[in-house]
Amino acid sequence: MIASNPDPDSRLPYVIRVPYGNGLVFRAGDTWPRTKAVYCHPLEEWPAGAEVLERVPVKSCQRRGAAVDLVLDRGRENRSQFVFTTARGRDVVFWQGPRTRKQARPGVRTPTARAAGIRGLEIVVDSHERYAYRFAGQQVNTVKRPLRAGDYGVEHDGRLLAAVERKSLADLIGSLTSGKLKYALGELAALPRAAIVVEDRYSQVFKLDRVRPAVVADGLAELQVHYPSVPIVFCESRQLAEEWTYRYLRRRVRPRARPHRYRCPDRGGPWPRSAPGPAPAAWPSPTGAASPPTSWPRTTPRTRARRAPRAADLTVTAASLAPRLLLSWCRQTVDCRHQPDRRLLGPLSVDTP
Repeated sequence: MIASNPDPDSRLPYVIRVPYGNGLVFRAGDTWPRTKAVYCHPLEEWPAGAEVLERVPVKSCQRRGAAVDLVLDRGRENRSQFVFTTARGRDVVFWQGPRTRKQARPGVRTPTARAAGIRGLEIVVDSHERYAYRFAGQQVNTVKRPLRAGDYGVEHDGRLLAAVERKSLADLIGSLTSGKLKYALGELAALPRAAIVVEDRYSQVFKLDRVRPAVVADGLAELQVHYPSVPIVFCESRQLAEEWTYRYLRRRVRPRARPHRYRCPDRGGPWPRSAPGPAPAAWPSPTGAASPPTSWPRTTPRTRARRAPRAADLTVTAASLAPRLLLSWCRQTVDCRHQPDRRLLGPLSVDTP
């Protein structure tokens, strides 16, 4: 039997009762040892006010040496054991499963700093989520109500901005083989931001025994190609998945500020607009009265220079073209039997300085 811990100051959110002898009662950090061994703190009696979350029939519960083997009557997540040992001079109990011993457990401590530096965050938890994240180490307020997609989300003015779907590896494989994962990704892709977080390593996909690992890997790759806006993130453990979910939703509430493309170097801001120039002066009319022009050409100093070239530019151009024109004139003179072409002499006498 699994229930929620009524003690708000405890770091272990669940209470478990094992039917061995008169009954063993523990405070536990998780509902099942999926990715790592779960620490259990023994209690003398069942706490008052504990809300029962799940009741599972038991096939067998026997003690073998320093461990109690527990076999549940269900298809998956049915074999585990409670190991009684000593750590740092005191008696402790660890709850572990078949995969716990084979998998290396990373010693990672999640940071407690607020994401994006904002105080307070309201995360909406889907009412159908049975073992929801508590976000105990962060400044988060959780509200339970139905979500149209995902298990955790943030809303603004009644609009769902981002959502995260939580999956264990067994749940991911089951929904992939049954086809439900494709429809879930379609619903998540309709949101502005969405993601799927998996509480396990990607390497565990290739250690499956009941399903071909290649089928699962190809299915995940195909779904990721069809829905590129919904990433599937493997976070190695439930604790890291909870931390990643918090950081992702927090960043969606307050996105990173983008710098302005054009900055003024001396002011640190955008380039100011140019001030309008002075009004054009009045033009004198033939009668002597001043009258404004009917149209004023919008020219810049650069275009004025192109329209009105300087005399020095003309001199340089004529000097560079004079040898070519003189050579052409000489050729035409020889061809015309020493009769010079007056059309060539004119430009040479005028343009040549």
